[in-house]
Amino acid sequence: MTSFGMGPSRASALIFNGRGEYLLHLRDDVPGIVEPGAWSLLGGGREPGDRSPAETIRRELREEAGLELPVLEPFAVDEVVEGDTRLFSVQIFAGRWDGDPSMLTLTEGIMLHWFRPDVLPRLRIAPSIVSLVLEHARMIQARP
Repeated sequence: MTSFGMGPSRASALIFNGRGEYLLHLRDDVPGIVEPGAWSLLGGGREPGDRSPAETIRRELREEAGLELPVLEPFAVDEVVEGDTRLFSVQIFAGRWDGDPSMLTLTEGIMLHWFRPDVLPRLRIAPSIVSLVLEHARMIQARP
């Protein structure tokens, strides 16, 4: 079995479009999952066949939404606390996609939707995701 060593055990995708919007995933509201019923990024945990976080996120995007992005670049590592004791690292990748999320076949969660960064604070969403999106949006705006 191949693993990432001590690196992130999960991977997520910060997907943005040319209109400055970010694709979020409304998670199922069921017990036993992280952030049930909240908006989140697509992604998930590594599996035994994944040799890297990049393989994990590509597999997760295919499995959860039938989505293939030609370019996914490492953006950040997020530390997530679940409950009172469990801490895990998530490698965040960023990639551009200008498609229609209603055309994707979603296999987990309720729906996918594009959001502008300024509306994120009004959603049920982890503060760390809002911070990641705002940081990415500022970086994109600063590019010449």
